Amino acid sequence: MDPIPWRDAWHTALYAAGLGFYVTRGGPAAHFTTATHGVTGAVLADALLRLWGRSHDDPPKVVVDIGAGRGELLTHLLSVESAIGVDVVDRPEALDPRIRWIRSPGGARLPDGLHGLQNTLVIAHEWLDVVPCTIAEVDERGRLREVLVDPVTGEEQLGGDVDPEDAEWAAAHWPGHRPGQRVEVGRTRDAAWAHLVSRVDSGLLVAIDYGHLGANRPRAGTLTAYRAGNLVTPVPDGSCDLTAHVAVDSLDADELVRQREVLRGLGVRATGPEHVRASDDPMGYLRALERASAEAELIRPGGFGDFWWAVKHVTGPDVP
Repeated sequence: MDPIPWRDAWHTALYAAGLGFYVTRGGPAAHFTTATHGVTGAVLADALLRLWGRSHDDPPKVVVDIGAGRGELLTHLLSVESAIGVDVVDRPEALDPRIRWIRSPGGARLPDGLHGLQNTLVIAHEWLDVVPCTIAEVDERGRLREVLVDPVTGEEQLGGDVDPEDAEWAAAHWPGHRPGQRVEVGRTRDAAWAHLVSRVDSGLLVAIDYGHLGANRPRAGTLTAYRAGNLVTPVPDGSCDLTAHVAVDSLDADELVRQREVLRGLGVRATGPEHVRASDDPMGYLRALERASAEAELIRPGGFGDFWWAVKHVTGPDVP
């Protein structure tokens, strides 16, 4: 098969009908650890509602989870009036009936049924990192060229110069000068995020993802793959998850902060229960110990604590 741009091969490998990894090979939890499941998901959900409460007097009318997997995070957010999961699969059979489900086209595209959201908390947890983007590399002459890939073998070669819009984005956010330097052009992620923001008339959007800033872009890029819990060589054949970290500082956001910092500010302390509770209330002690362990995992440097939170406030037209 002739090599094609990584961006196109990536999209097909994850989202194509009958082939895409997310469509045919189970949810994310089957292949890598995610913070939205179990007790860590409950802690994360509580923190997101507390974040909402910092700028709103009333609870959100709606919570929308973009890239909802199988609805795991939303199961911890059923106290709100309405919960909506958005993902590329049909509604999971075991999903709580109170959760509304909208099937998404995948990647940067959003479903038509998602628009005009009011008083809404929108969560995009590890969504932008699977929005395919142009993979580029600086050649020996200093030109930024698009990387092509064989979708079957994963073998790469350099194609032509990146298109003018990608070149403009790279010059502004990720300039490449040294031969061999990789650039993951975040223009598609910026556009996807802006499109999501445009669907909200009033509310709060939070993108949570691994990422990097302009002062510390990874010279070799971050494109990687997972299968059944293991890191594997990225091959866009539909057999593995493909992901790349996000240039978070190019997103339109009002706040940009590490997860460990924002969670500590929201009261996540990972403080274990007093030992006396073990004899007075053994089950309560175990539950508190489990939650403290989950909190520790969410703020741990080198793990989930390294996530970035990009926060965008949207006020309605009548709100000054």
